[in-house]
Amino acid sequence: MLAVATVAPASADGPRAGFKLDQEATVFTSPDQKIRLEQYAKETKDRGLLFQFWTFDADHRHAFLLNPREGDDLAGYSAGFRFSPDSQWLVRMQKLGSGSQTLFLYHRNGYRFSAATKKPLGDLAWDYFFTTPASKKMHRDPENPYGLDHAFVALVKGMEENYAWMGQHWPDSRYVVVSLSFDMQGEDDKTAPWIEDWHCVYDLKTGAFSVPPDFADHNAKAVTYPQPK
Repeated sequence: MLAVATVAPASADGPRAGFKLDQEATVFTSPDQKIRLEQYAKETKDRGLLFQFWTFDADHRHAFLLNPREGDDLAGYSAGFRFSPDSQWLVRMQKLGSGSQTLFLYHRNGYRFSAATKKPLGDLAWDYFFTTPASKKMHRDPENPYGLDHAFVALVKGMEENYAWMGQHWPDSRYVVVSLSFDMQGEDDKTAPWIEDWHCVYDLKTGAFSVPPDFADHNAKAVTYPQPK
């Protein structure tokens, strides 16, 4: 069973006062055309921005806030979204800062989407990575709020078509392919490796990560060891 967050999305008539529709952000619509997602922004006292993400039905009713109780660490950044082909899952691609991004996963219940995992999907992906042999000689910095320098978690393209372009023949809306990248900037150990575009798969049915055998060649090239001077 997936670990589901206990905080339900906020229900209201829509965005609060001061939040305006971000005209530059894309409006996303689910494949079944029943859910639309809009991004709203509000200027803060320090001239930054706070973003809220709202879902509505096709007639712009049943408003639900997708990201309640999030701190100001997400200020200033809009997000990208992808629906699963069956319209039951939603992935949010959220920039966190310079060179940093994470993923959030949501599951549908009627007209609303609620958090499908207690931690961001990106954090869970890093947790999994550090259980694999690829993480040898790598570590997460406890002083770094994200655990790594320039930690970037991306959604590999193709979720909307079940990754057919990768030659996969997976069940409909079953898997999410995640890409991980980070560098060891500032590390004292100049021989420490870094990774770029390391792939793993998240199973939406079981809530577990894995690395399919046919990812082996790609992932081997994703790990780089500096040449000794």
